[in-house]
Amino acid sequence: MGSEKGIPERRIAFLEACFDTFCQHGLENTSMQMLADACGVANGNLVYYFGTKDNLIIEATAYGMAKVEDDFMAQAPTSFEDIGRFLREMPYLTAKLHGAKYRFMYQVYSSPRYWEQGKAFFEGVNVRYHQYAELLSPKLGLPVELIQGMTYLFVRACVHYAMFEDEAYLQLQLDAIRAALAAISGQAMALPAQERKE
Repeated sequence: MGSEKGIPERRIAFLEACFDTFCQHGLENTSMQMLADACGVANGNLVYYFGTKDNLIIEATAYGMAKVEDDFMAQAPTSFEDIGRFLREMPYLTAKLHGAKYRFMYQVYSSPRYWEQGKAFFEGVNVRYHQYAELLSPKLGLPVELIQGMTYLFVRACVHYAMFEDEAYLQLQLDAIRAALAAISGQAMALPAQERKE
């Protein structure tokens, strides 16, 4: 990344503004002029920093989704007993804060045009999830591999809910995660129906 042009702080500000604009208007409906206006600069500034709109799409998506991931993991449980709170709160918080971001990410990474970049991004996700699992393992008293696998399942449930607000699909996945944790740990993880978010 040593070949990146421009002032690093300004580059980050541009990525943030462009990602928000893409999320608001979608992949096909966002013009370079809209992006430049959101950044408060001329089109030429964005071309200088990123070269092409495709490069800007790729960089803004990877940057924006890594920030979403960091926000998500900042809410991670601090103990085994705290897992219930995490399972209960995060799908709804994720939907409220990041639904449009996930919808945009899927527009980008499901496109044949950006598939290779999506594949590279998710290879990085694999590394980061393993690192998160290593940090959480001593706090939760669970094996790293289990935490990493459960993280994938839970994030997928949250992403699906954020995109489609499908409560039945979400609850089936959360119940499966709770049952697996209870079976492995011997501690009940059930959430009474009246406590579920309506």
